[in-house]
Amino acid sequence: MKEKFDPSQYTKYEKARILGARALQISANAPILFKIDEEQLSEMNYDPIKIAELEFEAGILPITVKRPLPKRVERKGDEIKEIVKEEETIKPVKEEPVEEGAIKEEVAEAEAEEAEAIEESEESIAEEIEKTEVEE
Repeated sequence: MKEKFDPSQYTKYEKARILGARALQISANAPILFKIDEEQLSEMNYDPIKIAELEFEAGILPITVKRPLPKRVERKGDEIKEIVKEEETIKPVKEEPVEEGAIKEEVAEAEAEEAEAIEESEESIAEEIEKTEVEE
């Protein structure tokens, strides 16, 4: 038993895909499935999209839409219990609070080391410049 065609059963994306595919077929000289006289064709300027729309609304297009169904995933009760047991064994690690003064000291030490490294690199660059000037 064939169901009655209803254009509203398609989403706007499916309708666009159907009309685009049929318009492409019509533009490639496929036969028009809907009886249209020459006068109506000239009024539509032989537009394949408009012709495809007429065929779509008439419900005579031999194009179908396949909608994939979601896959059903089943889990056994044992697998769920194992997952729960694994989650129970994981315990969060407690971090000890750090004093504010210790953080400031670490930052100050890092800044001092960086300043020393910059001074050393500047000194080595200055020495290289002096060597190249003496050689010239």
